[in-house]
Amino acid sequence: MNLHLATSRMLALVLSGTLLLAGCSEGESPSDSTNSSAPSAKAQRIAAMKQVTDQHSFARPEEARITHLNWKAKVDFDARTISGTATYDIEVAADAERIVFDTHELAIAAVTVDGAPVEFALGAAQPFLGQPLSVPIAPGSKQVAIQYTSDPGADALLWVEAQGEKSPFLFTQSQAILARTWMPVQDSPGIRFSYDAEVEVPQGLMALMSAENPTEMSSDGRYAFRMAQPIPAYLLALAVGEVEFRSVGDRCAVYAVPELIEDAAYEFAEMEQLLLAAEELYGRYAWDRYDLLILPAAFPFGGMENPRLTFATPTIIAGDRSLVALVAHELAHSWSGNLVTNATWDDFWLNEGFTVYFEQRIMEAVYGRETSEMLATLSYQGLVDEVDAISDLNPDDTHLKLHLAGRNPDDGMTAIAYDKGYFFLRLMEETVGRERFDDWLKGYFEAYAFKGMDTERFVEYLDRTLLSDPDEKTAVGLENWIYGPGLPDNCPKVASPRIERVDTTLASWESGRLATADLPWNDWIYQERYRFLSNIADDTPAARMAELDAAWGIGSTGNNEVLFAWMEQAIRSGYTPTYPRVEQFLVEVGRRKFLTPLYRAMKETDNLDMARDIYRKARPGYHAVATGTMDELLDWK
Repeated sequence: MNLHLATSRMLALVLSGTLLLAGCSEGESPSDSTNSSAPSAKAQRIAAMKQVTDQHSFARPEEARITHLNWKAKVDFDARTISGTATYDIEVAADAERIVFDTHELAIAAVTVDGAPVEFALGAAQPFLGQPLSVPIAPGSKQVAIQYTSDPGADALLWVEAQGEKSPFLFTQSQAILARTWMPVQDSPGIRFSYDAEVEVPQGLMALMSAENPTEMSSDGRYAFRMAQPIPAYLLALAVGEVEFRSVGDRCAVYAVPELIEDAAYEFAEMEQLLLAAEELYGRYAWDRYDLLILPAAFPFGGMENPRLTFATPTIIAGDRSLVALVAHELAHSWSGNLVTNATWDDFWLNEGFTVYFEQRIMEAVYGRETSEMLATLSYQGLVDEVDAISDLNPDDTHLKLHLAGRNPDDGMTAIAYDKGYFFLRLMEETVGRERFDDWLKGYFEAYAFKGMDTERFVEYLDRTLLSDPDEKTAVGLENWIYGPGLPDNCPKVASPRIERVDTTLASWESGRLATADLPWNDWIYQERYRFLSNIADDTPAARMAELDAAWGIGSTGNNEVLFAWMEQAIRSGYTPTYPRVEQFLVEVGRRKFLTPLYRAMKETDNLDMARDIYRKARPGYHAVATGTMDELLDWK
C-alpha cells in the first residue's frame, strides 16, 4: 500500500540452460502468439529474461526462484511468535550456485536442500530491507526447507491482547515488504508462487489465510490451507481469532468476531452483486471465492486485497451500507494487482490506479453514475491537496512512475498512485471511447493474468494495442502523466451537481445567510456530509461548530468517514467538547488514513502536547505500519 519508485532499470540477463522468470510478462501477449512467425516457447522464455530489477528484494530470480510453498507453523500467543518450516519448490538456472531469500528479524534455525542440511549465510542487515539469506544449491536442486521463528516484534504482525470476554487476535499485514518479517521468502511482487499450509493455533480460535478457508472452528486448533493460484509474497496473509462465518452469496461470505458478525453480514450483503458487476465489466473472477474478514480496529488500512479473503477495518461498518466503495476497491484488486501485478514498487500505480478506475466502474454499475461521480469528485479534491503537499517536499513523488530505490516503499503510498492513476485511465477512456477502452482493459487482464507488469512494458503494450493512433496518443500525453510532476492540464473534469449544491450550501452557511437549523443535513447522504465538513474553513469559530453539533449531533454519527471529518475540523476550530471523542477514537482505531490527519491537525494547531499524550496511550495498540508514520510525524522518541 505504498509507493513512489523510480524508473525501473531493465536488466538483460543471458543464462545458459533453464531460464527463470520474476513474474514479469513473458515475451509478447497471448494475442500476438497466433502469428505464424511468433517466437517459439523457448525463445519467449529467453526474451523473458529481460526483466526489471526490484530494488527492495535481495532475491536473485534469474539464478533461482521459488515456485511453491509448503508451510507448517505454530502460532504462540504467549511468546508472540510464529515458529515453522517453510519448504519451497524451486526452479534454478543451469549454472545456479545459490538461492537468496529475504528475511527481517527472523531467527533461522536450520536449512536443508533436498532433505540434506546445508550451511547458510545471513548477510548484513539493511534498514527496512532486512537481511539476505543465501542458501547454496546446485543446478539439479529441487527443494529448500527453512526452519525459523519470528521475532515477537515482527513488523507484519499485530498481537491484539484478550480483553474481558474478548479472545486474543493476530493478523498480518505483508504489503509492501513485510512478509519477510514473518516468513523467509523471496519478497518481491514480481515473484509468484502457489502454497499450501498447516497451521496450529490455540483451541477456541480460528485460523484464516489468503487461501481456501474453513467455515467452522476446528476442535484441536489445527487448520489446513491451499492456494492453487500463484501469488506474490505481499499477498501472503494470516489471521487468528474467535471469528464466525456468514454466507452472503454463492461465492461470498463474511467473517467477524461474534459481536460484529450480524452487523457485518447486513453491511456487506451486496458483495455478490458487486462481484457479478465486476465480472460483467472485465471478465471471469479467477480466485473462486471472495470473502471478507473484519479485523480489529487496530488494522492500519481500510482494506487489504488478500486473495480470496479481503482484510477490512470495522470502521466501514456504518449500519447503512454507505461505505461499500471500499469493498468494491478491494474486489477490483482481484484483477488489478492480484491478477496483473506491479513488477516492482516503483510501478505501484499499475496496481492502484487501475483499481480505483475499476472501483468507480463497479460503483457506477451497481449504484448509478450519480454516486460514482460524487466519489470521483471527492477523490479529485483529495488528489489536488496531495499534489500540493507533496510538490513542496519532492515533486518527483507526484510522478506515476516512482523513484523509491533506497527508500521504504511505504513512502509511495499516496493519492498519486491511486487517484492520479485513476484520472489517467479515465482520460484514456474519454479519449478513445468507453466501449473500445473496456475491450482493451479486459484484454489486458487476460493477456497478463498471473504475471507482473512494469511501467515501461505497459507503455509499450499501450502504444501497440490502444494508442497506436498518433493523434490519440498526443491527446492523452503519456509522458506528462507517467513521468511528469503534478496534474497535467488535460486532467478529466468531474461534475457532480449534488456536490456542487453542497458547496453552495456551505458558502451560504459560512456567510451567515443560511441558519444552521436550515441545513439539509438529514437529506444528505454520506458523501455530501463529508464534503460539507471537510471544506469548512479552518478559522471557523468554535461557536459555529457548537451550533452544528447541537443541531445535528454530528459527533455521535455511526459513519466513521463523517466522524473523522468532523473531528479534524473540530481540532482546527478549537471546538474542545469534541476532544474526548477524538482521544477515544484514536485509542480505539488504528487506521492510518484517520490517524495521520488527526494527529497532524493537533500538531498544526499548537496542540502537540495533547497529540503526544494521546499517542502515548494509543501507540501500544497500533500496527507497525501506523507507528512508523506517527513516530515521524510527532517526533516520537
